[in-house]
Amino acid sequence: MELLSALSLGELALSFSRVPLFPVFDLSYFIVSILYLKCEPGAVELSRRHPAASWLCAMLHCFGSYILADLLLGEPVIDYFSNNSSVLLASAVWYLTFFCPLDLFYKCVSFLPVKLIFVAMKEVVRVRKIAVGVHHAHHHYHHGWCVMIATGWVKGSGVALLSNVEQLLRGVWKPETNEILHMSFPTKASLYGAVLFTLQQTRWLPLSKASLIFLFTMFMVSCKVFLTAAHSHSCPFDVLEGYACPVLFGGSWGSDHHHDNHGAHGTGPGPLPKSKEELSEGSRKKKTKKAD
Repeated sequence: MELLSALSLGELALSFSRVPLFPVFDLSYFIVSILYLKCEPGAVELSRRHPAASWLCAMLHCFGSYILADLLLGEPVIDYFSNNSSVLLASAVWYLTFFCPLDLFYKCVSFLPVKLIFVAMKEVVRVRKIAVGVHHAHHHYHHGWCVMIATGWVKGSGVALLSNVEQLLRGVWKPETNEILHMSFPTKASLYGAVLFTLQQTRWLPLSKASLIFLFTMFMVSCKVFLTAAHSHSCPFDVLEGYACPVLFGGSWGSDHHHDNHGAHGTGPGPLPKSKEELSEGSRKKKTKKAD
């Protein structure tokens, strides 16, 4: 019975890994990416005043991960733009999102139950891109673990890592919003996923690629759908990192927290009591003043 269940799970994972992404899953990826772009401050005004700049921002949201991965591996950064079908599909989504009469397209795709479906399908694309990025880097650098991890990471979260470049296209400069300094859940998950796929690619993880794709996709879909439904920006890794980081990288987090608590409650140590000599000296000065 266990063998049959294992075989069915393996067959399910293999079938799932062979599902084509274009056009349905890619369409969902483009829709969610451009929805996030429209929610950025000033994005709607930019599309009216400078539609070319708005289109470039949309293309960066849709294909930024491919651009960054090609840059890392020394390949032409505009190579993916030769895929006319994907570019036309992303451009159509951009136009409908920003210029559809009565904003009907945006209202339909941003309706929460519909949006959750698109979010789930986008995570399917993200995990597949991480796996493909690690596999692609492995062909160039067979023993380059760091290269494989970096390529898989940017494949999964390249849009977020290029957020400052995208902001410049919109005429905004906010270096404090750097994704490296303030990683979101998709960026962290893409990094951890790239590590797992690298271990699998180098045969340190005794699991087939299809099974890893299936399991990690289920994890990503569950977390992202829950966070989107709850309108939460928290990260499921925060609890684990809260315990692990002070142990691995020093106790600065604990000491800062302790210091902030004392500062907030005003329970810091008061001034030290004066000694007898200081009290006597004060009394003598007071008497001298009165005599004067």
